[in-house]
Amino acid sequence: MGETAWRANIDGFEQAARSMVALADELTAADWDRPTECPGWSVKDQYSHILGIERWLLGDADDGEARTSANTELDVEARRADPPGEILGDLRDVIERRVAALRSGAVDLAEVVTTPFGPAMAYGDFMRHRAFDVWMHEQDVRRATGRPGNLDGPGADCSRLVLEGSLPYVVGKRAAAAPGQTVVVETPEHRWRVVVGDDRRARFHDGPDGDAEPTVRLRMAWETFVRLGGGRVTGDAADVEVGGDPELARRVLAGMAVTP
Repeated sequence: MGETAWRANIDGFEQAARSMVALADELTAADWDRPTECPGWSVKDQYSHILGIERWLLGDADDGEARTSANTELDVEARRADPPGEILGDLRDVIERRVAALRSGAVDLAEVVTTPFGPAMAYGDFMRHRAFDVWMHEQDVRRATGRPGNLDGPGADCSRLVLEGSLPYVVGKRAAAAPGQTVVVETPEHRWRVVVGDDRRARFHDGPDGDAEPTVRLRMAWETFVRLGGGRVTGDAADVEVGGDPELARRVLAGMAVTP
C-alpha cells in the first residue's frame, strides 16, 4: 500500500469511530447492558474495548501491558464498574486525540510495527485493521440494540478489504479446495471469484466467467458476509443460498471467520 491507501484507512477509522460515538448518544440505559454477538460482552464492553485499545495506541495505558489478541478482556474488565457516561466521555476525548495525531503527521505511517493481532506491517496498513475493528464492534452494537446503519462508507470499505483479502486463504487452505475448483461469493453489492490453480494456490479471478458454473456459489446479504468473516455467526447458522458442491460449501463457510 502507499500514502493514498493509508489516508483512506485513516478516513475509514475516523468515520467508523465517530459513527460509534454518535450511536452511543442514541442508546438508552437498558441498551448499554444488552448482550452482543461477542460472547460475554455487553454493549458497554464493546465501547470499553475500543477505548482501551486506542488509549494504548496513544501511549495512555498505565498498566504496562501490551494489547494482543490474547488479552482483549483486559480493558473490558478494567471498566466493568464504570458508568457508560464516563466511558463515552473518555472515548470522545481519545478519538479526537487519535484522529488529530494521525492527521498531523505525528504518526509515521511508513514505520513497520508489530500489531496487536501478531503480524508486522506499516502503521498505515495497520490503520485499515483499526478501522475494521471499530466498524465491526459498532455493527455489534447496532445489531444488539436494533439500530441498523453505517453498512457502507469508508469504515465499511476498509472492512470489506480486510474480509475479502482472506477469501483465497479460506478457499485454498481452510476449505482445501482442489485444483480447478472455483468458489464464487456474492452479496448484492459485491462479488468475488476464487480459483484454485494447478499449484493448489487459490487466487482471485477477475476475468469473464464464460458458461462455466463454479464448483460452489454462495449468495448472502452483505451483513451476513460481515458476520461470517467476523465470527459472529457460524456457517451452518448463517442465511446463505448455496449452489454446487455442498461439502466444499460447508468447508468454506466454516472457515470464513478471520477475527481472533
